[in-house]
Amino acid sequence: MKILGIKKTRTTALHPQSNGMVERHNITICHYLSKFVSENQRDWDKLVPLFLLSYRSSQHESTTYTPSMLTSGREMKLPTDLILGHPLEENQERYLPEFVENLRERLNRIHRFASEKLKMHSDKMKQRLDTTSTAIAFKPGDAVWLYAPKKTKGKSPKLQSNWEGPYTIIKKINDLVYRIQLSPRSKPKVVHLERQFFTNN
Repeated sequence: MKILGIKKTRTTALHPQSNGMVERHNITICHYLSKFVSENQRDWDKLVPLFLLSYRSSQHESTTYTPSMLTSGREMKLPTDLILGHPLEENQERYLPEFVENLRERLNRIHRFASEKLKMHSDKMKQRLDTTSTAIAFKPGDAVWLYAPKKTKGKSPKLQSNWEGPYTIIKKINDLVYRIQLSPRSKPKVVHLERQFFTNN
């Protein structure tokens, strides 16, 4: 992954906001499938290729490009293109080396522009989050209750206690993530701030 420039990150449990891009993509998939799946919902897997065709050929608001353009430097050929015909790019077949060089330059230009758009979009989302978030901070040694909803067969989730603890703050990893421990012999947990609303002061 290092050779490809991929940086692996970890997310905290029960906090989908920390993996927002993936969660948003999953929501998009479910939204699409829910519109076309049959009543018994057993054919959802057969609809995934159609979703991918639609998704990869649709312009994204954050980048202003389609995923197909970002990965291959050209738009996808859709069923309508096969029926009505799709014009070849100028001199594509006769001047292949020149076409490859132009494609490389086009991809670099598209990626730079898309990266700038993504950063602008990310900064806007962060600014919006900062204006709505409430400043809460714990320090090592503080005792907290951890939000940990349970699903027990035969019991109503609404009537169960969803809090565990008290846990002890072991380390502040950053402004939003803490390492906590239930007892000296228990395994520490890394959790998001939003799962630690209650203290037992």
